[in-house]
Amino acid sequence: MLKYLLQKIGYGLAVLLGVVIVIFFLFNILPADPARMTQGQRSDVQSLEAVRKEFGLDKPIHIQFLYYINDLSPLAIHDADSLSQNKYHYQKLFTIGNQKALVIKFPYLRRSYQTKREVTSILYETVPNTLVLAISAMIFATILGIGLGVLAAVYKDTWVDQSAIAVSILGISAPSFFAGIIIAWLFGFLLSDYTDLKMSGSLYDYDPFNGQVIVWKNLILPMFTLGLRPLAIIMQLTRSSMLDVLGQDFIRTAKAKGLNNYQIIIKHALRNALNPVVTAVSGWFASLLAGSFFVEYIFGYNGLGKATVDALEMADLPVVMGAILFIAFMFVIINILADLLYVVLDPRVKL
Repeated sequence: MLKYLLQKIGYGLAVLLGVVIVIFFLFNILPADPARMTQGQRSDVQSLEAVRKEFGLDKPIHIQFLYYINDLSPLAIHDADSLSQNKYHYQKLFTIGNQKALVIKFPYLRRSYQTKREVTSILYETVPNTLVLAISAMIFATILGIGLGVLAAVYKDTWVDQSAIAVSILGISAPSFFAGIIIAWLFGFLLSDYTDLKMSGSLYDYDPFNGQVIVWKNLILPMFTLGLRPLAIIMQLTRSSMLDVLGQDFIRTAKAKGLNNYQIIIKHALRNALNPVVTAVSGWFASLLAGSFFVEYIFGYNGLGKATVDALEMADLPVVMGAILFIAFMFVIINILADLLYVVLDPRVKL
């Protein structure tokens, strides 16, 4: 078990490093100038040079990359002074020369070019909203998808099966950004008097009497939009897997023993049919974090996706890198947990 976990963690670190390399160099070949985006189009040369020097943009790209890796690495070399101590919040291991030290710290994601806030604080502010949206959408998609899949398999070739297949085809065919626009226009505008829903709104709103309050109804439309596609995939996987399991010998044996339909379907068939569904759920949950970028932007939902799109418009590399690294990190963690969950669901699976 330990060897397996260490191997998966090693693979995960390699994935994260690959993400950093691709995004960092891809972003630096774009024509956008972060210094000019910060100071404006009419700024003078001296101001632009000062901004580039402040953020280290005056150095060659490969030197900028090495500095960025040093900032991200938990084990790094930094200046051994109070200024660096306050900036990186590190614990010094030992001194290297007179001015440098080998330190241990949390990854430093730098500061936003636009707001000068630490990227970590931006993530702390926006990630919980996105996690609530993604978890809600995944719960909605999983419960309804498994339920429809089981019904479609049990009542194969009936109107129930055909209706479930039609819903899944509709969900797969509609991209999230297109479905979001239609759903926002239909339920948040045309039918707003009946649904009491708005086209845009975040999880938290400001009330002049109570301060910041949670507005759960603002979660409904983006949750439905984000969960529509995984719902369709989970429904089809459940139906296909259930049909395969229901035709196996142990199901016929269970029927011969006189077990009722509930025991056969829920306790025997469904548990053996869940492995491909677990794969879909684990993969889609991480994908929902990335897919929420468009959905949050359409519905004006204040989360990680909207913050990242806004940062992209302003060439704010630290915020974009921090958001993408968080998504990649979630992919790695969820995949490891999914592999461990296979063993719990099916004892035949070995690590």
